[in-house]
Amino acid sequence: MPQNRVSVTSLQEFGQDSASLLADAVDRAISEPMAHHHASLEFLLSRASTDNLVEPPPKGDQLRNILSAALRAPDHGRMRPWRYTVIKGKHREAFAQVVLEAMDRQEPDAPAAKKAKRRDRFSSMPMIIALGMHIEPDGKIPVIEQEMSVAAGAMNVLNALHAEGFGGVWVTGAFSEDRALLETLGLKEPHRLAGFLFVGTPEKPVEGRKRADVDDYMAIWKGEPVTFGADAG
Repeated sequence: MPQNRVSVTSLQEFGQDSASLLADAVDRAISEPMAHHHASLEFLLSRASTDNLVEPPPKGDQLRNILSAALRAPDHGRMRPWRYTVIKGKHREAFAQVVLEAMDRQEPDAPAAKKAKRRDRFSSMPMIIALGMHIEPDGKIPVIEQEMSVAAGAMNVLNALHAEGFGGVWVTGAFSEDRALLETLGLKEPHRLAGFLFVGTPEKPVEGRKRADVDDYMAIWKGEPVTFGADAG
């Protein structure tokens, strides 16, 4: 960014003090947006998943705005594959039972402790958002791109939750492939689930795990095949 300053020559009629004040104002106009962008990046880097959640979850227009962020995800062909079902309040207990029944069909050998934990989480989290994928297998856009759009939308929701002071975690499991479960969420064949978001207010400040070194996951191509530190050894 060039270090532009207003020329005081054309402002001499206003006096040196006025010219200096105006030049300072221009400098601030240049530097403050840069500081804002830096703060935005630091904010994104501070996000971490948590299931240590309490009431309240977002609601009303705030929830609508958070989910609207998902619709800003990349969407090749404008397929709009996102389908969000919100489960909250008194309906959580009934939905937890639906999840247990799906587990019985998809994971019949699951330990009782695993079933009890899943029932507890689905019945006690302040809010659950089912991440539906409205897929068109024979559409003009490859299925994997439709799935990636749903995943990108889910990440936007997690970032929007963070921006509004809420927390969340993305969970999956074999039970989420159960056809009866899918249909109760409005997802008839061939539509599927990308999992669920547990949503609420973090009970305590979220301390993210130490992130991996980005240098291990990036490379600069210079005309030869690249390698990644993460793949070494």
